Amino acid sequence: MATTVTRRDERLLIGGEWVDATGGGRFDVTNPATGEIVGSTPDATADDVRAAIDAASDALEGWRGATALSRARLLRRSADLIRERAGEIGLIMTLEQGKPLPEAKGEVEYAASFMEWFAGEAERTYGQIVPPMNPANRVLVMRQAVGVAAAITPWNFPAAMMTRKLGPAMAAGCTSIVKPASATPLTAAAILRAIEDAGVPKGVVNLITSRSAGMVSRELFGDRRVRKISFTGSTEVGKELIRLSADQVKKLSLELGGHAPFVIFDDADIDDAVDQLIASKFRNAGQTCVCANRVYVQRGVYQQIVERLGQKVARLVVGNGLRDGVAIGPLIDDRAVDKADEHVQDAIARGARLVIGGERLTAGDLKGGNFYAPTVLDGVTDEMLIYREETFGPVAGLTPFDTEEQAIAYANDTVYGLAAYFHTRDYARLLRVAERLDYGIIGANTGIISAANAPFGGVKESGYGREGGAVGIDEYMTVKYVCVGGVGQ
Repeated sequence: MATTVTRRDERLLIGGEWVDATGGGRFDVTNPATGEIVGSTPDATADDVRAAIDAASDALEGWRGATALSRARLLRRSADLIRERAGEIGLIMTLEQGKPLPEAKGEVEYAASFMEWFAGEAERTYGQIVPPMNPANRVLVMRQAVGVAAAITPWNFPAAMMTRKLGPAMAAGCTSIVKPASATPLTAAAILRAIEDAGVPKGVVNLITSRSAGMVSRELFGDRRVRKISFTGSTEVGKELIRLSADQVKKLSLELGGHAPFVIFDDADIDDAVDQLIASKFRNAGQTCVCANRVYVQRGVYQQIVERLGQKVARLVVGNGLRDGVAIGPLIDDRAVDKADEHVQDAIARGARLVIGGERLTAGDLKGGNFYAPTVLDGVTDEMLIYREETFGPVAGLTPFDTEEQAIAYANDTVYGLAAYFHTRDYARLLRVAERLDYGIIGANTGIISAANAPFGGVKESGYGREGGAVGIDEYMTVKYVCVGGVGQ
């Protein structure tokens, strides 16, 4: 093993105090690589959620009234502490989520970058003085924090998806309640301990862990003091949250499901395209909302891509994320393994050729874990499940195409619109295709697209709102127009 493993038992963070759930309940957190219990966390009750809302509401005026510079300094200090603890937080993440330790440490750095980026944005929430239509008036435009915010975060990136919400919320002057996925609450707690140690005032950030996501959502959506909710997760759950938000017209940001196309034209750099495809598809064992799901390759280079991809995927090492050299860790649970295998077996039954992989791995020290072999399928068609559904596993299915028009039509033929990728060395084609792909995020000649300084979000049923970039803080602010009369000339 690369490091020593110790159990971690956490608490809720409410109003600056780390406390147990009022009902005394707890739930275990397990390692998907081994099935072993690695820690536990409180199973919050509705009373706990209401207490967290109370704490965030009580802290709001003080935090919103603080200077932008003071908030920025605390965000920068938080980023520094998160980076200093990258080894500890990365280990926690690998234990409860499964991704290889170097990848987990990389996510911690990514998480810190959001705190750092939005520290700068906190200092740039400028208003306006608008030339009046009436010379007796003066027109002011102010940008102010929307109020108490809630962040509902996923298990696949338990550190970065939290700070991508907390960073802009804190920078804008909002106080927050964080509800992490029940599979990965320990990482969230470790991040919040760093933010707390940076000196952030009590009640500005609060942590609720619970196995009852529905109960937590009902409390958050039912309380008028919670004015903003940001959610990353499935489209199905996102639609339900839209319905819940209607009664109080809450402000929502939704980063939902994806079904990303990855298009390789015959003028692409073949080796680079294959490497970038692997980086996109197999990172985090394929459990990313922006990873490649449908791979379209122009017929002139199709067989070449299939062969090279199969050769390189065969060299990916599968195993416990704590072991040196591991590239592919476990899937999050049994259901994820079953879904990946269902997609593979369905494709094979419908005529796809298995190039490599296609099975659950249980031999040796993989026994007891949720491991699935990195898989490549040749000849995927639109009648197969993998073509229509997001796999969320280490499975790449390839489909040939003939023309640019055909590739764009294939790529856009989905209700989702989060991320898309393509490779070409033709600059004119690069611009044409980027303009015509109906997605919120485009990777042109790259498979890694996320960054704190760039707006992240989708269109169609992949959600709305943007996280990151210069516009990310806008999701946590309201615009107020003030007309001052009687000024005269």
